[in-house]
Amino acid sequence: MSGAATLLADHVTFRLTSVDRVAIAGYIPNLAHEGGLVQFLLHRASLLHRDVNIPSPALLAHNHDRLVRAFDAFVAASGLEAVRFHKGVSKELTARPFQDTAEGEGRYGVVFIGKAQERTDIWAGFKDRRSPLSIPSHPHFAFTRQSRVPDTWYFYLLDPDWGPAMVKLTPYAPYPMWIVANGHEWLKRQLDRAGVGYRALDNGLAAVEDPALAHRLAARLTAGHLRAAIDRWLAPLPSPLLDADRRAGFAYSFSVRQLEISDTAVFDRPQRGRAFFEAAIRDHLDLGRPEQVALVVDRQVRTRGPHRTPGRFETRVVTKDVHPQIRIRYKAETVKAYFKEGKALRVETTVNNAADFDLKKTLNAANWRALRHLGAEINERFLDALTCDQAGLPDPGTLAAVVLPSTHDGQRAPGLRFGEPRTMALLAALASFGHVCAGLTNASLRQLMAELFDPAYRTAQATYDLRRLRLKGLIVRAPGTHTYWVTSYGRRIATFLTKLAARVVVPALTALESPATPPRRPPALAAAWRAYEAELNDFIAAAALAA
Repeated sequence: MSGAATLLADHVTFRLTSVDRVAIAGYIPNLAHEGGLVQFLLHRASLLHRDVNIPSPALLAHNHDRLVRAFDAFVAASGLEAVRFHKGVSKELTARPFQDTAEGEGRYGVVFIGKAQERTDIWAGFKDRRSPLSIPSHPHFAFTRQSRVPDTWYFYLLDPDWGPAMVKLTPYAPYPMWIVANGHEWLKRQLDRAGVGYRALDNGLAAVEDPALAHRLAARLTAGHLRAAIDRWLAPLPSPLLDADRRAGFAYSFSVRQLEISDTAVFDRPQRGRAFFEAAIRDHLDLGRPEQVALVVDRQVRTRGPHRTPGRFETRVVTKDVHPQIRIRYKAETVKAYFKEGKALRVETTVNNAADFDLKKTLNAANWRALRHLGAEINERFLDALTCDQAGLPDPGTLAAVVLPSTHDGQRAPGLRFGEPRTMALLAALASFGHVCAGLTNASLRQLMAELFDPAYRTAQATYDLRRLRLKGLIVRAPGTHTYWVTSYGRRIATFLTKLAARVVVPALTALESPATPPRRPPALAAAWRAYEAELNDFIAAAALAA
């Protein structure tokens, strides 16, 4: 049976794995807890009043006002206008024309500034009169995080290395920061510098004159490139921290809060790509394996009122104004596949919480490599799961090795008997998408089997089933762990046998059953079978062989 790599190699002209959108959170570690905040305020008090040693909340207001004045001065000096974002308006789409204009003019730096009221947690202080430390001449202050809706400032910029990017700052402690950039935009500018031509997709590449160079450049993007860009972007912007604060040990740290890794495959013919993706959706939709199939419509459809959208609405899955997506979710993560611009299959993993995979969030070289590797692996498994239905039928020897008992490395592996309820539930569990992200464990198998087979399915049963699946080659154990990955071979076998039961065996047996009250017009298969039975009985009677 051919795998996903073979299928894509036959019909794809260009394929690229790259970092897509990346979002970085900036935070001041000292201000993450009350004790650190008090130290910060004492430090600020010593700068303003050398003889005062009280961490007053007024110092927070003082720093807020100073920072807002600095923002206003920055706006005035830049010759721009701070635009108020209203609810429901896309900030990125509002700012993008300004970034595009600046790129056409070769003008870099901050090109658009916006403000929006957004809910966030900020530090608020109050006099704690219940504290034994509080006396009239020396009040004691306590601090808590409270949910507020302050102004948040958006600085949209254009960078010669990264293209469009964004920095978001809140002028209230703990002064959270949010930075957004795009790896595809970085890659395009590296190709421009190398003098290599390319044809762009929206947020991607459709073709490159030197594909090998594009792959090398995409793989070369590191945390160091992004960290250097962040320092460059923040340098001209007003900061909550003074130089004296930095000398005292207060500084921003950065963590990866969102990383999208994309695998884009451009088909040789758009018709082939559409047919492939539509078939993938159809196959997985009736098997019920994706958690979500989304149909994203480009235009608003009104079914009532004077502004009713004219026409008839039928979704053929892939048609004008409709963009189908197959999605799976794991904790905070999303993996999706969709057909991009009618040309390319885009598979995309978005990691929103590295801790879900026991990885670290800090922006450094090791964590960056681990997250990139994780996203690429999930994309490959998801793509293989999507394309396993496109493979050929297994040969008789392969089926016999699965359904009959066998011996592997001296260990006996019980057969996976087709039609047995537990076996069919086990195969359906392997065909599920739920383990594409984090693999299959005893616990996750029990959860799947409780839904597909028996709520009382036990740990010992899962252990037995995992062992025979491993010996049959349908799963493989990750070294040093109790996690298993479904192999390409295992996924294809599980999908084939699950489809065979759900689409052929059960419907055929149902049609062949003789109902108590025959339908007015029996199904074609049942009618043909009954005609065959009648002819066979007549033949046996004529030969005098009837019992």
